Amino acid sequence: MSWWTLLDGGYSMPAQKTWGQRLSSRVGRWLASRHPMTDIHPTCLISPEARIHPRDGFIGIGERSTVALGVLLQGNVTIGRNCSIQAYSNIVGYGSKQQPAGLITIGDDVRIASHAIIIAGNHRFADPDRPIRTQGLDLAPITIENDVWIAGRVNIMAGVTIGRGSVIGGGSVVTKDIPPYSLAVGVPARVIASRRQS
Repeated sequence: MSWWTLLDGGYSMPAQKTWGQRLSSRVGRWLASRHPMTDIHPTCLISPEARIHPRDGFIGIGERSTVALGVLLQGNVTIGRNCSIQAYSNIVGYGSKQQPAGLITIGDDVRIASHAIIIAGNHRFADPDRPIRTQGLDLAPITIENDVWIAGRVNIMAGVTIGRGSVIGGGSVVTKDIPPYSLAVGVPARVIASRRQS
């Protein structure tokens, strides 16, 4: 069992109390930042078991953000400051820095729990006589504004904006925009309350 595996099954990031822990997150950060199309702030904690690959895009991670084991960051993804991406979440953007059709933008102070799936593209399937894999993708950006909590096993579909201060309940599938300071749950996700109401 590695030091990344805590009481909650490894879904939280550890405190860096020993030289081994500090070295491990530095190795993870180094592995992530060696690609020329990444910008990883030196204060980030990156598990060496995270997979970070920009393909033709760009991946930026702001200061004091954490990326846990098994996370996949791929394509065109920008993550703000003080964010937490927990174990085995998949965040897949598309496009390039110059053509950001499938850009995923995650604001500051965002918490994404384990096993979330955030993908900025959907397969086309209109022609039943052609394999789906040959029909291409419809790309649309995803924006998660500041101070959002995405609970475990949430799916966020292409083209969605989740407003500032919102909470998305576990297991939800977000297919439409969520207004700021909302609590949304379900399949598909629906707003059931506002955090602004007293």
